[in-house]
Amino acid sequence: MKVHHVPCLDDNYAYLIIDESTNEAAVVDPVEPDKVIQAAKDYGADLKLVLTTHHHRDHAGGNDKIKALIPGIKVYGGSLDNVEGCTDKVDNGHKLSFGKDTNIVCLHTPCHTKGHISYYVTGKGEEDLAVFTGDTLFIAGCGKFFEGTAEQMYQSLCVTLGSLPKPTKVYCGHEYTEKNLQFALTVEPDNAKIQEKLSWAELQRQRGLPTVPSTIEEEMETNPFMRVELAELQEKTGCKSPVECIGTIRERKEKWRGPVRARV
Repeated sequence: MKVHHVPCLDDNYAYLIIDESTNEAAVVDPVEPDKVIQAAKDYGADLKLVLTTHHHRDHAGGNDKIKALIPGIKVYGGSLDNVEGCTDKVDNGHKLSFGKDTNIVCLHTPCHTKGHISYYVTGKGEEDLAVFTGDTLFIAGCGKFFEGTAEQMYQSLCVTLGSLPKPTKVYCGHEYTEKNLQFALTVEPDNAKIQEKLSWAELQRQRGLPTVPSTIEEEMETNPFMRVELAELQEKTGCKSPVECIGTIRERKEKWRGPVRARV
């Protein structure tokens, strides 16, 4: 199984997932279909299905066009989301497959939207573990609570996604890592793992390279929203439960305007 980034819009990522035995492929959130189709051609991949994480235009906005360009392609989306161009609705636990060796489990991860779906994808090799999290889980962050509650985000991040194998690669919908890590340091200024990853992320971006993927294990070490079960983090935020903690950190993130820059 191979995964290829397809940068879209200003800071979005679509992803090509290719079954290497057959060269059949799925694409996650193809908001710019022309770019995605060209990438598939470049990699010799045969696009069979679309995996839509949620209904927002910067993720689902290319679905109708890709259906017109590739007649018969299947478009999957959450049953509780009004996903543009959806041909097949999925719920938590639905299983899909394509190619010879690539399997998908749909995970309902609500809060950013009511019907948000993350896709857990496995291939033939032991290292072929990936989850495509849209705008629920970002590298070192999480999405805004547009259609849900702190309780739902806690369940989505810490219970549903947090239960995946630690080596699982995390592919999110946006390149937000630098700012997320900068904010994470305001929550845990003494966390060496966050400091190290921020230095790495800054270098990646200077080189024009993505900071995605991460892993579930790295997120548990560096993402404050996935660390809310820790007593020390609850103490730092003045909270008495993981749910209260995740809500408090999200409120702080909404008000945060980035690191203070020295005036020249």
